[in-house]
Amino acid sequence: MFRSLHMKLVLIMVLIMISVMAVVGTFLVNSVTTYNIDNFLSQMSMVFTPEFILTLENTEKEAEYPVSELRSVMEAYSGPMGIDEFRSFYILDASSGKYLTGSDDSLAQRLSLTPNILKAMDGQVGDEVQRLSDYFDIAIPINVEQGSGYIVGVMDTKQELSDLSWNLFTILIRGMLFGILVAVLLSFFLAKTITTPIERLTGQATMIAHGDFSCMAEVYADDEIGILTSTFNEMSEILRDNLRTIKDERNKLNTLFEHMADGVVAFDSAGRITNINPEAEKMLGKVFDETAVYADVFPGISISRSDMAEDGKYIETDYFINKRALKIFFAPLKTDEESGGIMAVLHDVTQQKRLDDARKEFVANVSHELRTPLTNIKGYTETLLDAYEDMDGETRNRFLNIIYSESDRMTRIVKDLLTLTKLDYGKMESNMERFSLKSVAESVAASMEIEAEKQGVVISCLIPENMPEISGLRDRIEQVIVNIVSNAVKYNQRGGRVDISGGEKGESVFLTVSDTGLGIPEEDLPRVFERFYRVDKARSRERGGTGLGLAIAREIIEFHGGNISIRSKEGRGTSITVTLPKAPEDKANG
Repeated sequence: MFRSLHMKLVLIMVLIMISVMAVVGTFLVNSVTTYNIDNFLSQMSMVFTPEFILTLENTEKEAEYPVSELRSVMEAYSGPMGIDEFRSFYILDASSGKYLTGSDDSLAQRLSLTPNILKAMDGQVGDEVQRLSDYFDIAIPINVEQGSGYIVGVMDTKQELSDLSWNLFTILIRGMLFGILVAVLLSFFLAKTITTPIERLTGQATMIAHGDFSCMAEVYADDEIGILTSTFNEMSEILRDNLRTIKDERNKLNTLFEHMADGVVAFDSAGRITNINPEAEKMLGKVFDETAVYADVFPGISISRSDMAEDGKYIETDYFINKRALKIFFAPLKTDEESGGIMAVLHDVTQQKRLDDARKEFVANVSHELRTPLTNIKGYTETLLDAYEDMDGETRNRFLNIIYSESDRMTRIVKDLLTLTKLDYGKMESNMERFSLKSVAESVAASMEIEAEKQGVVISCLIPENMPEISGLRDRIEQVIVNIVSNAVKYNQRGGRVDISGGEKGESVFLTVSDTGLGIPEEDLPRVFERFYRVDKARSRERGGTGLGLAIAREIIEFHGGNISIRSKEGRGTSITVTLPKAPEDKANG
């Protein structure tokens, strides 16, 4: 209940009022008591003067009945002494302290030997007032000597002072209650004026904490709370602008983080994943939850933050996983904490590595393919130069034919390499034309009949008459078909067949070359379109193959927007299908 500022202010005001009234009451009661004591002593000093005491002493000496005479004298001064129902005078026997007479005989029952009376019994005036006692008194010795004399004195019961103090206390209590009521009402009003702006600020702060900056706190006055409210509103606007800027930047970073081509994984100082983008999970081939740690992501790499300097030094390492080659850069995360985390950036270099391996293999293959004919040419030429006069004509012609054949083989290799270079760099000739794939296939079949007869192979070409035309480079398409049919004849067997067929399917036309030759092992099928790849290297080289024919065929067909596929069974023959898009109808009609 008293945790709210409003109730605390009310309670403070009430406590202040009670404290003030208590201090005032204590001061007043103390002042009244002091006044009564001073008044009593003043009255007594005015009555019991040295002359009056001397009169009492003479009266006691000369009177036949001293007690009666002393009483008469005291009664004569009862007015100045303020004798009333609360204040009485008395006369005591000095030797025993026994009550003899006085203005109130009932005093004999309750009168005790006070310090002042005891002092008077010793012959001294007893006029000391005890503030905390329940009476005021004064005792005067009259001719007190050894075993004789009297004591006259005055005793006040303080009843009048008590009644006055009680009345004053009652007034103070009433005043205090009234003051508390007024204080409560005023404190409620005052607290309301203070807490209302604070409550509004609290509400606004709560809304800001939930991300709502639409409400501005109202400024009620130009006092400190008003200044605080204005400052808070300005702070709210600045905070809103800063949060908006931070959100925009975070959205940009998130977009970049989510869609960047490289993988990124961030770990805290305990090794837990704090951030990971989809590309990293794709590269690593696994989706990680929030409980994953460094050892789950990179089980084979041991990296410590101490291995990396704070000046930006990073660690580079190669990592192979899921048939991917990754290059990973580990760098320290800079944070305000003494020990930050680690960030790993993943580059997929699989394709780059494959290209690099392919380049190395290509160079090695080209070197090997060219070295073989060059070696033969050089060897036979040296033999001719050294033993030309000793050779018969038939031997010389055989050597020259071998040199010519190897030179022709080198020419084919260089020509095929130039064709591949043009395809790689998009520098193919651009004289596109419309033509019939049927006519090209029939022309190739006719040109290969002589070679087929030498190999004991029969070529047939059965293509529909109404086969749609295609648009492209006729010479290049013819080169593809020549390569395919040539391979079908070259790697066939005596008595075998090569069948060329075709047709249309949807918006494409296709041409299929099937043979009954040696076939291709299943494990070699995925690589037959690679450059310099040969299923049987010895037999291919023996028959003049370069290993570039099918690679060139695929490049040319894909350049024309088509595709090439192969089916083969080892020992049962091979079937290669070329698919190309039809020529557009509007061009045909034009």
